[in-house]
Amino acid sequence: MRYQSGKWLLTTFLIGALAACAPAAPAAPTAAPAAPTAAPEPTAAPTAAPAEPTATMAPAAPAMSGKIKIATQSPLSGPQAALGTGIRNGADLGLQDMGKMLTDMGFEVELAPFDDQAKPEVGAANAKNIASDPDILCIVGHLNSGVALASLPTYKDNSLAMVSPANTNPKITESGYQNAFRVVGRDDVQGAVGEEFARTEMQIKSVYIIHDKTDYGQGVAEFFRQQAEKNGIQVLGFEGTEEKSNFESILTPIQAANPDLIYFGGIYDQAGPLFRQARDRGITAKFLGPDGLDSPELLKLAGDAVKGMYYTSVAAPVSQFPDAAKFAEDYKAKFNEDAPPFSAQAYDAMGICIRAIAQAAEKAGGKPSREQVVQAIRDAGEYKGITGAYTFNAKGDPVTSTYFVLQVSDKDGEPGEVWNANAVVKKLDIPAP
Repeated sequence: MRYQSGKWLLTTFLIGALAACAPAAPAAPTAAPAAPTAAPEPTAAPTAAPAEPTATMAPAAPAMSGKIKIATQSPLSGPQAALGTGIRNGADLGLQDMGKMLTDMGFEVELAPFDDQAKPEVGAANAKNIASDPDILCIVGHLNSGVALASLPTYKDNSLAMVSPANTNPKITESGYQNAFRVVGRDDVQGAVGEEFARTEMQIKSVYIIHDKTDYGQGVAEFFRQQAEKNGIQVLGFEGTEEKSNFESILTPIQAANPDLIYFGGIYDQAGPLFRQARDRGITAKFLGPDGLDSPELLKLAGDAVKGMYYTSVAAPVSQFPDAAKFAEDYKAKFNEDAPPFSAQAYDAMGICIRAIAQAAEKAGGKPSREQVVQAIRDAGEYKGITGAYTFNAKGDPVTSTYFVLQVSDKDGEPGEVWNANAVVKKLDIPAP
């Protein structure tokens, strides 16, 4: 399919999809094990803040001194660690490359990574530990919108800025959090992008929609359904599941309904087995899903079942961003693997945090407060990153975001090699709702 690029107004979406900015979602995580491996304590807890020097024992420290930490929250263990580790690593490279802005001012800078395990309750517990460390002034995270939404109240209560490289649920920026920002688009748009592509390019007439019962997966599935019903695609089913391995109870009614398309709202660790089992049963429906599928792990889990399928993304391969070429080389050299989706966005999110802290410190004449960092992000103009130029609107969304439609390569080879050959078939720059 030919590559397309440019503005796409999605007028049908903008009238309808925003009527319900974000669907309700259950509080439970997608699929939590019996007990989290590290809750409520984080996997990598921040070190205790150094004791204040006694005035009679030592001279006052210079104004531009002290330790500054920037935290990350993402899944570093469990089935979604492939993307979560990429977020941490991208932020790590960002601090390595841009932290000099703060060290030259006299500060000591440090990365404080936290493993949220893709579980809302773990992320919320980590958020309390983050808030209790006065040296942490900004957060790069999360991968999962449901985890971010569970953590944001604590961030808000402690005036901590969160710059997300991956969270797409509209509620992140529609809930009145003045401390929440993101460098990616939103699912009310992504769902509409997917529906229009399915209807106009794939010629889909009927669809069965499955989601993972999370804020992210159910959210984007709801937006896809709204547009499908509005535009004449027959929705034969809409069902949520937390199942990870045996999808017989889901696939039986799908096979009976015989849809043109199966749309899955969720992450690759659940989509892979679902798609593979669908093909094993002889289901011939096409597959489509959002950016949660954007990982070579999907190929490892589903094999040939997903070759040739389409998916939408707010991130896209790093190769799609010319200014990220050096980042891709550095990532490969440091971590011995290709940079995964959202890692370059995490690099930019880290850059936004660093610039804001530096600007706030300069204005304050010393180590800034968390409130000053939040305000610095809000007051700052355009940030030129490796994945694009970012200016935030009053909600914390980029004023314009890029959305992609990609097709999984049908070539043979290692999953990572095949995934890197995925083709961008559509690229759309769309203003924030």
